[in-house]
Amino acid sequence: MGSFTLAAVLFSAALLAGCAGPQPLAPDRIAAIVASPDRNAADRINDARRKPADLLAFIGVRPGMVAMDVSAARGYTTELIARAVGPSGKVYGQSAANPTPTLAERARQPATPNIVVVSRPFEDPAPPEVASGGLDLVTLMFNYHDFGHMGVDRARANAAIFRALKPGGIYVIADHSGRAGTGISESGTLHRIEEAFLRQEVEAAGFRLAGQGDFQAATEGGAVHGSNDRLAQGFQLAQLAVDFDQLGLHGIGIFRRGLDQQAQVTAGKEGF
Repeated sequence: MGSFTLAAVLFSAALLAGCAGPQPLAPDRIAAIVASPDRNAADRINDARRKPADLLAFIGVRPGMVAMDVSAARGYTTELIARAVGPSGKVYGQSAANPTPTLAERARQPATPNIVVVSRPFEDPAPPEVASGGLDLVTLMFNYHDFGHMGVDRARANAAIFRALKPGGIYVIADHSGRAGTGISESGTLHRIEEAFLRQEVEAAGFRLAGQGDFQAATEGGAVHGSNDRLAQGFQLAQLAVDFDQLGLHGIGIFRRGLDQQAQVTAGKEGF
């Protein structure tokens, strides 16, 4: 399934969820964001493997969205989303420890004053003002697997994200995909997570898969942290996109929070 089809699937899902207001960004607007002359050189180099235009189209980012980038690290995705949602939107860049200087610097840029840097535990990542149905979008890029060897309570983390998302909200996860049957056991060695395992964990919290995409095609084969093929998926009740590196393949998926589901997840339930 190509990126164009995936973007259409997500747009249809948003309409079915009753989302009103601004429409997802048009391709020319997305291209202008990626080409912004004030983006830093490191991000431009990273674009080759992260495919930012395809990612923004796949998510269906709209102006005015309130988003949270979990485990924001240096803020590559945080800044892209901030530029995409525009001055009427907001993006929380979450870190469990002290934020990186690069992330803090992005929040001071003239183009992205709508970035809010927050330091909170992964099990409770959303600040109080958005922790109960205040978010339209949550992204978690290439770090879900780390929750395994870091000892993060994934059940609590995903339950908190579920509660923070509005009905019909989107949860996007990108990560390196491991071999069948390995679960999250290789999180601290090969830095991978089995795609089916992750999907099971996310769906256990009440999310449903809303779409998949493979637009992040490999330019280098087999590297654990290299530029490998990526898959995109989406879930409903909150959309989740998962980017997998599966023996040289990456994947992205999206899960969506549905309008008819209760934001109730048993804390501590294995896998979420």
